[in-house]
Amino acid sequence: MAQFTDALKHLNPSQRQAVEHFCGPLLVVAGAGSGKTRALTFRIANLILTHKIEPENILAVTFTNKAAKEMKSRVETLFAEQEALRNHGKTLNALPEYTQIKIRSQVYKTITKDLWVGTFHALCCRILRFDIEKYQDSRGRKWNKNFSIFDESDVMSVIKDIVINKLNLDEKKFEPRAMRYAISNAKNQGKSPEEVEKDQPGMRGRIVASIYHAYLDRLCENNALDFDDLILLPVRLFQQNPEVRAYWHRRFRHLLVDEYQDTNRTQYNLLQMISTNGEDPVQFKGWGTRSIFVVGDADQSIYSFRSADFTILMNFQDDFGDGERDERTNTMVKLEENYRSTANILELANQLITHNTERIDKVLKATRGEGEPTHCHRCEDEIDEAEFVTRQIQSLERTNPDLGFGNFAMLYRTNAQSRALEESLVRAGVPYKIVGGLRFYDRKEIKDVVAYLRAITNPFDSVSLLRAINTPKRGVGKSTIDALTRAAGELAIPLWEILSDETSVKTLAGRSSKGVLQFAQIIQTYRDKLDRTPATEIVQGILDDSGYLNDLRMQNTDEAEDRLQNVQELYNAVLQFEEENPENQSLGEFLSSAALSSDADDKGKEEEKVTLMTLHASKGLEFPVVFLVGLEQGLFPSFRSLDDPSAIEEERRLCYVGITRAQERLFISYARERDCTAIGSQRFPQCFWLKCPRNYWNAM
Repeated sequence: MAQFTDALKHLNPSQRQAVEHFCGPLLVVAGAGSGKTRALTFRIANLILTHKIEPENILAVTFTNKAAKEMKSRVETLFAEQEALRNHGKTLNALPEYTQIKIRSQVYKTITKDLWVGTFHALCCRILRFDIEKYQDSRGRKWNKNFSIFDESDVMSVIKDIVINKLNLDEKKFEPRAMRYAISNAKNQGKSPEEVEKDQPGMRGRIVASIYHAYLDRLCENNALDFDDLILLPVRLFQQNPEVRAYWHRRFRHLLVDEYQDTNRTQYNLLQMISTNGEDPVQFKGWGTRSIFVVGDADQSIYSFRSADFTILMNFQDDFGDGERDERTNTMVKLEENYRSTANILELANQLITHNTERIDKVLKATRGEGEPTHCHRCEDEIDEAEFVTRQIQSLERTNPDLGFGNFAMLYRTNAQSRALEESLVRAGVPYKIVGGLRFYDRKEIKDVVAYLRAITNPFDSVSLLRAINTPKRGVGKSTIDALTRAAGELAIPLWEILSDETSVKTLAGRSSKGVLQFAQIIQTYRDKLDRTPATEIVQGILDDSGYLNDLRMQNTDEAEDRLQNVQELYNAVLQFEEENPENQSLGEFLSSAALSSDADDKGKEEEKVTLMTLHASKGLEFPVVFLVGLEQGLFPSFRSLDDPSAIEEERRLCYVGITRAQERLFISYARERDCTAIGSQRFPQCFWLKCPRNYWNAM
């Protein structure tokens, strides 16, 4: 205990105040680079070591899977250090490697294995794997615990089929992507199809509601959920079943939530029901044995287009806290000391964000030196801007031994801006990567193999069955597939029941029946092995028995070779998953993990290349040298925001996020004219943001 108290001495006073808070609500307003992850991990350790809270009673929510993994790793290291000091009188790194491994293994078994740390989607998915069979919606739709998770392409395929084929709607009037967005937005607000129709009286509202209903029917038929359902269904389940809600309320006595400014209304409802068992937080009397600890910063709220609602954070003091003013409250702590950026960078960030009115007042305070001045450069056009940025990178990389190309980032408002930047880097021979390209799990060959695996774990998933049935080609054509799916629809039974019935297949498929039955036998073989066979063996078996690997080898092309390497990497991902999850190595758990991965989890790799990304994608990252490009009225801030004060404030927050990604050097550029597909060809008189004192600017 004394040793951990000594560890707390490494925190600054505000961090320590947050960490040592025990029961009741607490809002931690954490400025950029203020050590919020450190505060979160130390708080988890303090709950367990000081207050003897069982790890299984702690729920920690992060924004990305990568952040969850980092938090769990830090907690494990913190406990391992305590064990090393207590039992060996030395720091962990001073011990032999074998002893370090033994200590970490013990910490995993006694502490981190039982901690629930993850994103909203990952944690809710775990809850649904336990309890989804206790839920049914207002129309009696039900799911079982082996549900699939549809990705964006699966969802779009289903909605497009509903709009065009099922409802025979005009695709131009009811554009499938717009319908998908409308349904997603409704789910994020917790709205049913009936509520959507009520909110939008008239023909369009009725049609959107009918598409929404048909989409839910299709999800149910496939025993599948989309990403929005993963959070909405636990909320509906808790509202519908007080016993289930009470169980999870008892289970999770201490909630920790990172990036609270990025929560939406459905996520807020979930947190509220777990923390207060559905009671009004203001009236809740049970805070003596539990806590809700949220960390966030309204100044970094940039995801309103994803239904994030920063007013949830702004209202925390009224909803959960004591409602007192900042200087008197016991339910809010501000982390203002910045450990990332130099003073000149922070001065610019502070000057910028003070123009916003919808925020909790705070000022980032530098713990480092003054640093280099921020440079602002006016360019003639986007080509001149790209050449300027490239020259600066080459010069800084050449003259600073500590700077490699991986230490530079170019941040822009829209993806369309990357073209000129890429062309300039290519001409100069500077290596680069673009964050936000095709995700690993979105590649064709990966989706093909995953379709087999999903069909094995959930044979009701007809989307996966239809993708896999003729991949690689086994003589099952479109007419055969149409006949099989039509029969399943007419009989109102899952497609798998047709495929797995030899008589039905021979009747409906004719000469193609051999290929269909061969496919069904492969799926059934591995379904029979599912409960007793490691996921790696199933993946390897499917790759061999389906003929997928052999088909790629026979193509003998560079593209096929790349796909073979990607398939091998999928096997490696399954192997890694088994190593990291010794308690649950099932194929279903791996598929859930894969479905919930995101491109944000891969950021930070390939350090040797200059990074190009949008400002939205840069959240949570930091770089020694940052170039903010295209700061012109109409581009950044976006022309859509110019007449909307709230939208301008979000654009300002986005700029603030970009500025605070920089550790050592910051360059800002804008062009007198620009030819950009996002805005057309326009001429701009000045940078919109530079309406502030120039004493810390070094114009170039």
